[in-house]
Amino acid sequence: METIVPAILNCLTLISILILFGLGMAIIFGMMGVINLAHGEFMTIGAFTLTFLQSIGGSYWLALVLAPFVGIFFGLLLEGLVIRHLYTRPVGTILATWGISLIIQKVLEMIFGSGIQAVFNPFKGAVSLFGIVLPAYRLFLVGFASAVIACCFLVFRRSRFGVDLRAVIQNRDMAEVLGIHAKRTYRLAFALGAALAALGGVLVAPIVTVYATVGVTFLTKAFFVVIVGGTGTIAGVAVGGAVIGFLETFFNYTMHPSLARALVLILAVIIFRFRPQGLVRS
Repeated sequence: METIVPAILNCLTLISILILFGLGMAIIFGMMGVINLAHGEFMTIGAFTLTFLQSIGGSYWLALVLAPFVGIFFGLLLEGLVIRHLYTRPVGTILATWGISLIIQKVLEMIFGSGIQAVFNPFKGAVSLFGIVLPAYRLFLVGFASAVIACCFLVFRRSRFGVDLRAVIQNRDMAEVLGIHAKRTYRLAFALGAALAALGGVLVAPIVTVYATVGVTFLTKAFFVVIVGGTGTIAGVAVGGAVIGFLETFFNYTMHPSLARALVLILAVIIFRFRPQGLVRS
């Protein structure tokens, strides 16, 4: 029990982060069809928002509120200047966003340095559960991320924006005939995906090493989540995040982390080979 409960908490922590980060990827890649290789940098920007605010005396909670707005700002900027001109050019989108990701990494290194950034945990205590002491921050992270994921589900299923976005995804021409502004819907969806990534960056920063290229690792995991779970659905992201998070946590407890990541990649490829539409159909 002393080993199982912490392992379950670590697994839930990773799953929560992967689903939250994967939601942004699912909106941009799975729903909009845009392969954004700069998506990981939105997460990095969120993490650096936290390190910057803490370095000038700000609190974690302020960063948790501000980071999504920082993500929205950069998301709108990227979509307006680059992405909107490349919706019908997937190869151009890949090259452009890859170049932008490199630029963002170098700009962060120029401003903050290439070293590891200092991050302070907002919860210094622990919680006793079933007689086992667990990190309070990880419990908060799982609970908060779950609430955000539930809100996203409600937005996509119940709000006017969610209906418009699903309509544009299914048939853009017909949606525009019915009065839906497709370009504005895409713009808002891209900004929402960037906001979720930045929020995920703040949440994960206290438990990982923060540096200018940290988003690259989570970018690859987010692709696994969306591809394994199935593009175009929140349920697919949840299933993909659960599968990838469980496998990585399980393998990390039984073998070297590098080998564990390789096995997760191999299993993701196998799943994609036999279920190219993902585990959950859109």
